[in-house]
Amino acid sequence: MKYRKGRWSKSIKPLMAFADLTILICGVFLFEIQLSNYYSFIAYISIAWIIISLKNGFYEVDRQARVIQLFSLLFRQIVLFVIVLYAYMGFFKQPNVGRLALANYVVYVTVVVFSFKYLAFFLLKKFRVLLKGNGRTVIVIGDNSKTRQLIKIFKTKKEYGFDFKAKFSVKAQDFSIAKCLDYVVENGIDEIYFSVAELSNEEIKQLVDFSDNNLRTLKFIPDNKDIFAKNLKYEYYDYIPILSLRNIAVHEPINAFIKRSFDIVFSSLVILFVLSWLTPLMAILIKLESKGPTLFLQKRHGLDNREFFCFKYRSMAINKSTDDLHVKKNDMRVTKIGKFIRKTSLDEMPQFYNVFSGQMSVVGPRPHMISLSEVYMKKANRYMLRHSVKPGITGLAQVSGFRGEVEEDSDIINRVKYDIFYLENWSLLMDLGIILQTVLNLFKGEEKAY
Repeated sequence: MKYRKGRWSKSIKPLMAFADLTILICGVFLFEIQLSNYYSFIAYISIAWIIISLKNGFYEVDRQARVIQLFSLLFRQIVLFVIVLYAYMGFFKQPNVGRLALANYVVYVTVVVFSFKYLAFFLLKKFRVLLKGNGRTVIVIGDNSKTRQLIKIFKTKKEYGFDFKAKFSVKAQDFSIAKCLDYVVENGIDEIYFSVAELSNEEIKQLVDFSDNNLRTLKFIPDNKDIFAKNLKYEYYDYIPILSLRNIAVHEPINAFIKRSFDIVFSSLVILFVLSWLTPLMAILIKLESKGPTLFLQKRHGLDNREFFCFKYRSMAINKSTDDLHVKKNDMRVTKIGKFIRKTSLDEMPQFYNVFSGQMSVVGPRPHMISLSEVYMKKANRYMLRHSVKPGITGLAQVSGFRGEVEEDSDIINRVKYDIFYLENWSLLMDLGIILQTVLNLFKGEEKAY
């Protein structure tokens, strides 16, 4: 039986694109750019914006997307648009163009387009919650921790617009795929979610055939082995489809170049304008209280599990062993100046030397002492994946409340989860957001900063 439920969702993308083009075109007349031919310029930027949007997936924003994804999309969109925009000035030879006016135009486009995009994103969420509009009716096949978590999301995240109708347990005596499909037809269900682990190949085939023939959306839920919970990279080897279990964003050549360039520029500025005067000052304060070197060097695991010396300002009295230096709350070894620099994270500042030399990154999973790494890898599944990227001075786990001493197994388990999410979903905007949050946390103070 053919099925198609009335939808206006497909109109959202064209309307958003039309609104953005209107913003672009109106902006041309708001600034004195002094173009020789305004009509050719308008045609040029309109076509360019559409092509870039299609390539960038600028209007492919799912209902469950996060605001950070909007920032990432806009960043890529504007960068490419600016390149194309300035290319027009050179290719069509516009000697009288107002450079300041053109810069103001770029700022205008960035601010207004994002404001409109965020407003539409916010209003659509409210529309789904308050008016129950643009919704999807769904069922879930399977009964395990993953399906229960998903059902909880359907029921609590009303802004996603999902209306959960029923769950079918495979273990029930009267369960059958035919019964599920009858329910879908009788109740006009839009989307079917099922657990891969609980169905046979034949049952999955039945669902696929039904969804294709009845225009329902079919979605897979990862099995209990967490195999499909990883980022999957889908590609073809000739005509054979292949799934790679992990796609680390930072390993993409362009992403690696962007991240390393940012690290070099950022660390250079910190070394020149901060460490140049902070290190002599810290040397005086540290040596006034206790004898010993200003900098403390400790071996830690870095990229590909290689060992390196991590730099820190010395915050404790001299110890015989560097393997027993994991600081606990009210640790008697910490000096007075040490308490201050640890509380404010100033002790980590010399690690910008590690960043500049390429051993670390500004943002990434925090490196652990070698002795602790051997303990943590036994407690946290997939712990070693943290070493797929360079360790960082700060990281997503740290700004999410999982910094400092590991008091319980859950601390390191959650830290690893955040680290893996970071390496799979990296973006420059994410790095900037983490850096900003780190700075804010310094002023607010952190419970585990000791």
